[in-house]
Amino acid sequence: MTDERVLLATLSLCKNSCDGSLLGIIAPHGRFSAMYTFVSVLICVCVLGSGPWRDCQHVLDSGETTSGIYLIRPANTNRLLQAWCEQSHEQGGWTVIQRRQDGSVNFFRTWEQYKQGFGNLNGEYWLGLEHLYWLSKQSKYKLRVALEDWQGRQVFAEYDSFHLEPESDWYRLRLGQYQGNAGDSFSWHNNKAFTTLDRDKDSYTGNCAHYQKGGWWYHMCAHSNLNGVWYRGGHYRSRFQDGVYWAEFHGGSYSLKKVSMMIKPT
Repeated sequence: MTDERVLLATLSLCKNSCDGSLLGIIAPHGRFSAMYTFVSVLICVCVLGSGPWRDCQHVLDSGETTSGIYLIRPANTNRLLQAWCEQSHEQGGWTVIQRRQDGSVNFFRTWEQYKQGFGNLNGEYWLGLEHLYWLSKQSKYKLRVALEDWQGRQVFAEYDSFHLEPESDWYRLRLGQYQGNAGDSFSWHNNKAFTTLDRDKDSYTGNCAHYQKGGWWYHMCAHSNLNGVWYRGGHYRSRFQDGVYWAEFHGGSYSLKKVSMMIKPT
């Protein structure tokens, strides 16, 4: 079967499995698109409801109470995006902007990839800096970071405001006040620009992204590194502290099992 016929056949199967709510398909390497050739395995992306909505709180307010993938279009832009809406956690309405859970997606990526987003919406993914900018521009949002260690202990850190500056200011992070039981390992990164392996905007003499193996709002370098290397088992040995860590919760040499970042209007 030719690659084009594989693509068409997969689209047909996806439409059936999605019960008519097919948004697109993605290749296993995890870009959000339906335009692929020369691949033999594709993954269905099904969306719930009609949409588009401004964010996941808008989804919830419209009566959609099921967690899953929804079509989002922030106010004042024609930019459409797909996002996982978490409707069962803390009263729902959370737009998940990042998730780590099994190491299936490589987060050591370029600026353009972090800008546009990558991964699998049903698993590990990064929503995209440009999407985050437009989302956080339309209203006042709070950020919740959910963390789980390898013993099953779950903690959280919440910040009462969260938004990003535009790309012209390197998607600089703006955070509000902390509360939670995870400890505050993110405020140290407040007001910092985003850094990737090919765009160094941190305060260190070298490129923190190369040492920490991810993209983040690095300083000199990190008290948190949620886009780092997902190591199995918790404690890890590496030349640099490059795991998925939150320094106030087990320190920098402990890679967490599960992490998610989500935002919601205040």
